[in-house]
Amino acid sequence: MDNELNVTYITFDGHVEVQKYRYLYFVIMFTAYILIICSNSTIVGIIVINKALHEPMYVFIAALLINSLLYSTAIYPKLLIDFLSEKQIISYSACLFQWFIYYTLGGSEFFLLSVMAYDRYVSICKPLQYPTIMRKTTVNILLIFAWMLPACQFSVGPFLIANKKLCYFILKGIICNSTIQKLHCVRSTVQNIYGLIVFVISVPLPLLFILFTYTRILIIIYRSSREVRRKAAQTCLPHLLVLINFSCLSTYDVLLARLETDFPKTVHLIMSLQLVIYHPLFNPIMYGLKMKEMYKLLKRLFFKFVSVVK
Repeated sequence: MDNELNVTYITFDGHVEVQKYRYLYFVIMFTAYILIICSNSTIVGIIVINKALHEPMYVFIAALLINSLLYSTAIYPKLLIDFLSEKQIISYSACLFQWFIYYTLGGSEFFLLSVMAYDRYVSICKPLQYPTIMRKTTVNILLIFAWMLPACQFSVGPFLIANKKLCYFILKGIICNSTIQKLHCVRSTVQNIYGLIVFVISVPLPLLFILFTYTRILIIIYRSSREVRRKAAQTCLPHLLVLINFSCLSTYDVLLARLETDFPKTVHLIMSLQLVIYHPLFNPIMYGLKMKEMYKLLKRLFFKFVSVVK
């Protein structure tokens, strides 16, 4: 499926489900994108401006929300153009690039959640050692690690499949995700093994680490006073809810490429929209409304805005 410039193009199949109401979907998606930018940027801005929030916990929250912004920006512009187009196509090289960004930032989210779990573990289980362990240098190293490791891991994937022969040119879904592997005529053993290794490093290992840290946290707070339990719940609950939400959506995305079952197009569409709409909006809501200090600052900002408008 090459044109005069010898560029291979992939057609998205998932958009067929929304073509009848494409302008309505465009408005919905554009509104969602603006809300994602505003909500995530507001929380990040509050953390940056208020020196009282220049603590590791809030720095990691800001990093997580920046990750959501980058994730959305890698997907939404192309998606919005597709909703306004008669035919939704993407070059194979651009599809591979979107695939790389999509999974790199997804992997970064798991590592950032692991770093946040470690921060909570040190804060609750080793409070006297917290200032020594979670120094500014340590925080910077953990952030670099959380972003660079997934980028290095997933950069190998596109090189392994860039020159592979394609037997299909229709991609089920609305973005270039794991289903891209189903376009190849022959599945590479090396690619499958490498993909499994990256998956284990990016998902099960961080989840096991988070499970370990929260088990230790639960043991400590169980033996502590009611006030300690209340404060621990305020900081840990949003983190756990974000983790559970993202893990469920990621599990579906990973299994989609491994299972041979053909899911209905509507299911593909709903799950894809959850990943691009629901999750990037879920993070700022959880950290903005469920954390006491953040909620106070947001409420103060809201009343200032209302008074200016009046």
